[in-house]
Amino acid sequence: MTDRPIDDLSRWLVATGPVVILGAIFGVLYLTSPFGDLGAVDGASALEILWMLTIIGALAGIVPVAIGMLWFPIIRDLDPQRMHAFLALAAGVLAFIAIEMTEEVIEQSAEAEQTLLATGLAVAGVGGTFAAMYLVSEWRQRTVATAHKSGLEIAYLVALALGLHSVGEGLGIGVAFIQGDSTMVMLLVLAFVLHNVMEGPTVVAAVARDRKTPPLRHFAAMGVIAGGPVILGGWIGSVGESPLLAVLFFAIAVGAILQVLIEVAELIRFDAEAVVTRTNAATFSVGFGLMFLLEDVVSNLLLEGGLLSL
Repeated sequence: MTDRPIDDLSRWLVATGPVVILGAIFGVLYLTSPFGDLGAVDGASALEILWMLTIIGALAGIVPVAIGMLWFPIIRDLDPQRMHAFLALAAGVLAFIAIEMTEEVIEQSAEAEQTLLATGLAVAGVGGTFAAMYLVSEWRQRTVATAHKSGLEIAYLVALALGLHSVGEGLGIGVAFIQGDSTMVMLLVLAFVLHNVMEGPTVVAAVARDRKTPPLRHFAAMGVIAGGPVILGGWIGSVGESPLLAVLFFAIAVGAILQVLIEVAELIRFDAEAVVTRTNAATFSVGFGLMFLLEDVVSNLLLEGGLLSL
């Protein structure tokens, strides 16, 4: 089974399989209630916390990347304009989350006793992560442009680069989880699921340059490399119980999101005359508005109904 190329999968399986997998994992999440009363996290053991963050990290990181990869035979045949619109939608979601996390940085900085140090950590976290991700992106582009490698080798390099920013995503989730902020955890997972679905096609795009599609085991490995670090970041972020550590980890995640937004714009610019079009602006607004509704409308209703506890 692992030696079969992805192109041999039937179209109905490619289209419906990922949805079934995602639904199954949502079922696991429902049974284990990671978005429920996170206030009980204070009484949880370290192993229980790591287990919950592993489940959440898999949902936010590995599963969406795998979904994007399995849809590759269909996605590569999509009209470029529709692909750009979907990318813009993901950018809108991430933009809203970046604003939300920036507010968290400000609030945590105010709570810290050493305000000046907290400010420095915030600046260093955002600026350092953004700069590091930018340099990795530039290195990746130079490697793709100059190296005489197969498409599969280049795809592994892309997966590695994307995995680095996935650590920043996990950091934000881990901090929100350990602080019992179930609304933020839910919003972060929703945002990163939407974005990371697009990482799948980004990783395997170079494979299309090869005459032969590689076996499925390579897609699985690249999916873990690109999305798995969300779990690692969640584990690290779970130690962020102090305001200073929370500021640093949230700032790192903000820096990663800002770099991802640039990556999204570059993906659109690659085969489009303009990044900002009416369609892209509309879907960007839809993504931003969707997150606003989840934060200020749906979340409040859930809180009033006792389904979420902060």
